[in-house]
Amino acid sequence: MRAPSQAPMQHPMQGPIKVGAVDVEAFSRNLARLVEEGGKALAAYLKPREDGHGNREMTEEVNEVAKTLGQVAQYWLADPQRTIELQTRLGKAYLDLWASAARRLAGEPSEPVAVPATSDKRFADPEWTSNQFFDFLKQAYLLTTRFANQLVSEAGDLDPHTRQKAEFYVRQIANAVSPSNFVLTNPELLRETFTSNAENLVRGMHMLAEDIKAGGGDLRIRQSDSAMFEVGRNLAVTPGKVIFQNDIMQLIQYAPSTATVLKKPLLIVPPWINKFYVLDLTPEKSFIKWCVDQGITVFCISWVNPDAHLARKSWEEYIREGPLAALEAIKLATGEDKVHSIGYCVGGTLLSIALAAMATRNDERIVSATMFAAQVDFTYAGDLKVFVDEEQVELVEQRMAERGYLEGKSMVTVFNLLRSNDLIWPYIINNYVMGKAPFPFDLLYWNSDATRLPAANHSFYLRNCYLDNKLTKGGLTIGDAPIDLKSIKIPVYNLATREDHIAPAKSVLLGSKYFGGPVRYVLSGSGHIAGVVNPPDKHKYQYWTGPKPRSANLEGWLAKATEHPGSWWPDWLAWLKAQDQTEVPARVPGDGALKAIEDAPGSYVKVQA
Repeated sequence: MRAPSQAPMQHPMQGPIKVGAVDVEAFSRNLARLVEEGGKALAAYLKPREDGHGNREMTEEVNEVAKTLGQVAQYWLADPQRTIELQTRLGKAYLDLWASAARRLAGEPSEPVAVPATSDKRFADPEWTSNQFFDFLKQAYLLTTRFANQLVSEAGDLDPHTRQKAEFYVRQIANAVSPSNFVLTNPELLRETFTSNAENLVRGMHMLAEDIKAGGGDLRIRQSDSAMFEVGRNLAVTPGKVIFQNDIMQLIQYAPSTATVLKKPLLIVPPWINKFYVLDLTPEKSFIKWCVDQGITVFCISWVNPDAHLARKSWEEYIREGPLAALEAIKLATGEDKVHSIGYCVGGTLLSIALAAMATRNDERIVSATMFAAQVDFTYAGDLKVFVDEEQVELVEQRMAERGYLEGKSMVTVFNLLRSNDLIWPYIINNYVMGKAPFPFDLLYWNSDATRLPAANHSFYLRNCYLDNKLTKGGLTIGDAPIDLKSIKIPVYNLATREDHIAPAKSVLLGSKYFGGPVRYVLSGSGHIAGVVNPPDKHKYQYWTGPKPRSANLEGWLAKATEHPGSWWPDWLAWLKAQDQTEVPARVPGDGALKAIEDAPGSYVKVQA
């Protein structure tokens, strides 16, 4: 970063803002169009509320934020001396900033009082440093957010859950009020507005109206150009057939691309919060296609997008009609009753519970388990725990009782909030202020393709996993089967991703010690999706292998681990083949006892929320 006292930085494409270049007539005309488009956006927002379908959830969430931050304020205001010290500390920080700005204005050397993290992309534009006005705004914002974070971290008398919620809410508020989000306080947005005579704002407001209408009165942020993608056309195109289906899933068997295949097939149990094709995006990124090309007979569950008719579908039924029904279908389709398995995210949690239940009945049909970013212990489950306490779970259950399910957009919003500076605010700025359509990106298209969650199933997950953590504490039963993860004696490949905000690497590490058999814990670079969907030929990221996990000490494990460049996929394949390398002639979907119902990816995956 350039020292503040230097001359204004010149940039070949981004010079200083020139107000005189504005076409006043065009600017005024666009402001009138902006008001017109704003009226359309407001009408789209008000229509469902006028029809009696207001968003009650928003009121409940605001109340939760106010109550939590009120507990922080109560601590500081309860003691006058504390309050005075607080005001003094903040006042000194601002005085230091004023002094620094004054020295710079006088042409004297002056070090900044606050600097953004090197990873903070919001202040990358040169004028955030070269322009004294924007530099002052930036530093004032950074000082204020630092102070707000200290209010929470230094507040006594807060229980850990309340403190975690307060930290999360303060972070969301700080991200929302950043000067980078507003035209008059962001040099890049201001330049674009003057250069285009506010045409960018008109385009942005038009898109805002469209996205509010598409969200039924709530903003559905477009993160990708949806017109560029279609499931079955350029996503989820690995050849295969649906060979079995029931109320909650279709089972896809993929067509072989090799003359021989491993004798034991592979069953993939994806999460049902989003759709299975995260593992079958474009052919270049498809984990499923890569497995097929390595000579593996791949079966994948495609969960239904449930409606009110499936409200009472329980966790037990998801096990029985999901992986257990799939095992029976695989036996009919291939004649094999020994199967490898993969569980992704909540699909891995479901698979773990299914394996423990199978162990009580001496059911040995699954011979190995691979977990992708899946948790079995929820002690360190990260910021998702912000949304899980008795009061909030009861509110979610009340909403689900009215419809029979949780709307998909609710989970999309939650996951986006976990990384709001990556998944919310950049798109608000790009779409609705810059007036630019988002770049077509398959992962973000998938991210917005959410599913509904059936009431009974989701309530079980929230209460038994996140709220009570029964899976590793004991006391969890499925049907009449007590669940003990130590009874799982098969080999487990437990993959975590280092920057995961949904299943933190520390949480997955701790969960490793609860399995009863050999566990290979592998840590991949990047996050919950990119760390898993990382084809070898991309040569991206890295992964670590190390000693058998014994605690949640991730840094301690890393200190003894070995770093490897590139994708973990070949490491997993070597591990899988080490179980059994026996091969048989390739199997064609539909040639066995189960005939093809329809082509992959099937019809369930195409049902929109």
